[in-house]
Amino acid sequence: MGPRRPPSLGAAALLWGFLLPLTAAQEAILHASGSGTPLLSKDYCMLYNSNWTALPSTLENATSVSLMNLTTTPLCKISDVPPDGLKNTAVVVQWGTCHFLEKARIAQKAGAEALLVANNSVLFLPSGNKSEFQDVKILIAFIFHKDFNDMEQTLGNNVTVKMYSPSKPNFDYTMVVIFLIAVSTVALGGYWSGLIELENMKAMTHAEEGEMRRKKEEYLTFTPLTVVMFVVICCVMMVLLYFFYKWLVYVMIAIFCIASAMSLYNCLAALIRKIPCGQCAIVCRGKSIEVRLIFLSGLCIAVAVVWAVFRNEDRWAWILQDILGIAFCLNLIKTLKLPNFKSCVILLGLLLLYDVFFVFITPFITKNGESIMVELAAGPFRNNEKNDGNLVEATAQPSAPHEKLPVVIRVPKLTYFSVMHVCYMPVSLLGFGDIIIPGLLIAYCRRFDVQTGSSSIYYVSSVIAYAVGTVLTFVVLVLMKKGQPALLYLVPCTLITASVIAWRRKEMKKFWQGSNYQVMNHSDYATNEENPVTSGEQIVQP
Repeated sequence: MGPRRPPSLGAAALLWGFLLPLTAAQEAILHASGSGTPLLSKDYCMLYNSNWTALPSTLENATSVSLMNLTTTPLCKISDVPPDGLKNTAVVVQWGTCHFLEKARIAQKAGAEALLVANNSVLFLPSGNKSEFQDVKILIAFIFHKDFNDMEQTLGNNVTVKMYSPSKPNFDYTMVVIFLIAVSTVALGGYWSGLIELENMKAMTHAEEGEMRRKKEEYLTFTPLTVVMFVVICCVMMVLLYFFYKWLVYVMIAIFCIASAMSLYNCLAALIRKIPCGQCAIVCRGKSIEVRLIFLSGLCIAVAVVWAVFRNEDRWAWILQDILGIAFCLNLIKTLKLPNFKSCVILLGLLLLYDVFFVFITPFITKNGESIMVELAAGPFRNNEKNDGNLVEATAQPSAPHEKLPVVIRVPKLTYFSVMHVCYMPVSLLGFGDIIIPGLLIAYCRRFDVQTGSSSIYYVSSVIAYAVGTVLTFVVLVLMKKGQPALLYLVPCTLITASVIAWRRKEMKKFWQGSNYQVMNHSDYATNEENPVTSGEQIVQP
């Protein structure tokens, strides 16, 4: 019947979904001009830290400075400065030997206006423990080394540059897209989980024990002990990724490809089975396999393979990643089962602490003052070492500096046209965990509605609460202008809402412990499927 996602693989793949907060890059444009006739100019991409230095928003307001090539000099001591000094220049230096903030300090003392670090691999946001370099005020930005070489070849040796960061639109439409994806995924996943619960309850009225065992395999139940073990494994994996990123990133890519292809198959197969036509099948070793599902298997595998091959193609690969990611989240929400509200509180509470710790607490622990979560979100492209009390940037680059964790919904900022033509397409990110974890609570609310016949009050309320939490996350993101751990806002909104509904309906004890209903009278059940627990002879086991 085509590939089916093994529960163990899905649980393992779920570990990768709690790594990235909602975040975005900080791009700027380096406008370079030559001195020849005719006058040539060209734009290049650079990344800078807007929290350190402000840039003008238009080319007209940018200051023109001379570009000076110091890539043959480490610029790690004042003696590396040329005799004529660096007054009113933008200095281009190589990555490595000493920390780029130390290079910036020396360049500033020599009169430079900006320090441009030429990197051989990909760009990343300038970051580090700037508290040790509070006297550094000049602009620090990262550029591609290949762009600098192109600059010299195209424009000559006498180059002037202007640096500016185009204004962002007042409203980021990518937030609307991410909002719709996130809310619709948790709503559909929760509803699907309720349909499975309804089918299981129907099967309990007439199915044999073997059939019930087959039906119940649709769920992979998380007990409170399993939840605690899962969170511990998440923490261990986060630390391992931080130290062994360049190897484990490929393991994660492989797991994502396999798990997402199987998830996409499960989602599409559920739709195809509803179509009455095209049900021809072939028999192999006594098993009947529908031909259309065989073709579907090939399609899902092909989508995952195409994404794996072209995953670093910024212009369109994000579409495949989002399709696979949505299917992955849907499949896990409908498959993983939290048996009661107690398990929901433990899981969401622990992962909230996990999210906050790795975003807000780890900057006080790491060598460079960056949170582990943010480091993994951008990709740890640098190898920092402590040497005699000084932070040293090692010159060696990881073997896979351009690889990113495929555990996010990515939506490009299509409104940034002025930056897109020179920079990698800026994107907004939302981690899978920020969809799956609240989605598991919403799925439990939907199953509880089915079990108690409560007219979807828990389900609808929790979906609305998730939507409110997502909007709150966006508001804080805009106000703080930095990546946010979305669970910090999603968990309280969903848990408090579900608790208030249960309390007002005087069902908190039943909601907390969970209920397992066995409907004994199938004929009565069939006559009232909309309210299955209020008809027929029933045995209620809390």
